[in-house]
Amino acid sequence: MNLKKTNFTNILGWSISRYDKFLICKRKYFYDYYSKFDSTLPFEKLQFLKNLTSKHLIIGNIVHEVISDILKRYQIRTEPININKFLKYLFNITNKNYTTKVFFEHYYNNKTIEIDEIYKKICYISKNFINSEKFSWIKESALTKKSEWIIEPLWLGETIINNYKIFCKVDFLFHINDKIHIIDWKTGKQDLKKHKRQLIGYTLWANYKYNKKAINIVPSIVYLYPKIEEKTVNITDSLINKFKNKIKIETINMYDYLIDINKNIPKDKEEFELTNNKFFCKYCNYKEICV
Repeated sequence: MNLKKTNFTNILGWSISRYDKFLICKRKYFYDYYSKFDSTLPFEKLQFLKNLTSKHLIIGNIVHEVISDILKRYQIRTEPININKFLKYLFNITNKNYTTKVFFEHYYNNKTIEIDEIYKKICYISKNFINSEKFSWIKESALTKKSEWIIEPLWLGETIINNYKIFCKVDFLFHINDKIHIIDWKTGKQDLKKHKRQLIGYTLWANYKYNKKAINIVPSIVYLYPKIEEKTVNITDSLINKFKNKIKIETINMYDYLIDINKNIPKDKEEFELTNNKFFCKYCNYKEICV
């Protein structure tokens, strides 16, 4: 597969997660994306708060790292996984993350998150994955093109849709015959209505990067907990056109909070209003400086 290469520009790039933050609270959005422009609070403090994690977030991040490592391992060697070594690896990766992170629950509520609780769930989800029919199918059907797998890519260049930059980072992309398959791993609750937007975004991304029609792109969500369940969506041209228009509208909404669009320089922090929904404040990393 020929992957389109593109350069990097400073202009704001739309993503589902970015716009969700923009909708929930403009001030949190400012702190997440423009903290270096805050003249009233130390940048180090804002970065510390931004990097607070939670039990559910760290489990999701570790599981993604585990699956990424498993798939990269199968690109090199395909002998069966040694379960004892695998469990030791899971503990080491859990311990590395656990000891280097500060938990939201502990910082704000003085609640201790036990490593055993995290490790137990990571083991459960990871075993779910390696014993799943989906993983077996990948090993049986996709290994012949394993050198072309895209696994949790750090950077594959920009994606431009109708002159607007977007970010859609895929978890795992591979192709079988003339089809591109994209999988997004989920460790949380099923929410196909919300996750459907991601699948459309991934389809757009693959269409741009590989010049493949939507009919030849198969995006799916694989829920890993409490059991493996796969959900797919039929991506039609009508859905894609609506999504492209939505990207345009939402990007322009975010542009309205900039004084320089090309350099992605924001207006003053005070222009980024606080949310009126205090429910979100309860779980916000920045609540100590806003409430």
